[in-house]
Amino acid sequence: MKKILLSAFLACFTLATFAQDYQFKTTVDLEATPVISQGRTGTCWSFSASSFLESEIIRLTGKQINISEMFNVRNTYPTKAWNYVMRQGKAQFSEGGLAHDVMNAVKANGLVPNSAFTGLQALQSTHNHAEMVAVLKAMLNAYIKNPGKKLSKNWKPSIESVLDIYLGKRPESFTFEGKTYTPQSFLEMTKINPDDYVTITSFTHQPYYESFVLNIPDNFSNGSFYNVTLDELVAATKNALKTGYTVELDCDVSEASFSAKYAVATIPEEAIKDKKSFTAKILKEKSITAAYRQQEFENYTTTDDHLMHITGIATDQNGNEYFRVKNSWGSNTKRVPNDGHVQMSEAFFRLKTISVMVHKDALPKALRKKLGL
Repeated sequence: MKKILLSAFLACFTLATFAQDYQFKTTVDLEATPVISQGRTGTCWSFSASSFLESEIIRLTGKQINISEMFNVRNTYPTKAWNYVMRQGKAQFSEGGLAHDVMNAVKANGLVPNSAFTGLQALQSTHNHAEMVAVLKAMLNAYIKNPGKKLSKNWKPSIESVLDIYLGKRPESFTFEGKTYTPQSFLEMTKINPDDYVTITSFTHQPYYESFVLNIPDNFSNGSFYNVTLDELVAATKNALKTGYTVELDCDVSEASFSAKYAVATIPEEAIKDKKSFTAKILKEKSITAAYRQQEFENYTTTDDHLMHITGIATDQNGNEYFRVKNSWGSNTKRVPNDGHVQMSEAFFRLKTISVMVHKDALPKALRKKLGL
């Protein structure tokens, strides 16, 4: 399989440059598009899910296509606004979201390449949505306060106008590789079927092998998650990667032992003092049980603060397996002096993963049967 990233670097690379003892060898390396930056936005959910879809397009068609993350963002904001207004402001309205929000947007509105919709204003080179979100929320709050004693019929077109100003008008048609497409016909060309993708998680406060709405702040769209055992969550993720499917990941990266700079994420058994103390050598990790995972979720130590894209598996020099995770914070920068990926230990995954999204065919047959898929 042709590799898009530098195969020589991936085959066996050492992070000794960053004063650590880890030596990783990539054992599963699935095709993915280059790492890019989400800029100063909270849209990791779209960047990671779009990267995930790009790998799916490669798998399904052999085409490498840079799809527009901001088209998915642009199509999600009206849904967020509707939810916020109908709940009279008693809901979250922010830059955050989840992977299924991208799938919902794709199903309803199609896909476009980045060349057809960048979401950038003239002279902009990076994304920054702080002002846009502040303006949108202030407008929505004004409508909710209802100064006219009746919700204005203008609120929806007003929100659309602001989105058009900041992100751009959505294209009705565009040209790609010499052909004219609409967003829906482009989606058909990519062979992506949003209904083929499922989200699975593992929590003990809900029955296993049933779906439920996970109550986390960014799940404004009330997306459903299939609940499986913790061992099955890990096994399903590994099965997907080892059978040619990449995986979308929602997790917590607030732990001191998650380091984008040093490209490693672990759960050391002993408390760490600083970033270098856990990357200087391979430390023994905690044994993560379902009960401990649940405890950390319920006390807010584990939250849904970041989404990324798992594209492979690596092993360290002791034979321990890690998930190779593609981030959206850029690469080869002062902040992230590596290729934009993080090697995530199984212990970290077991404790800090909120959920994963995969193609349903990537699940083990026995698990699919349990879930009725």
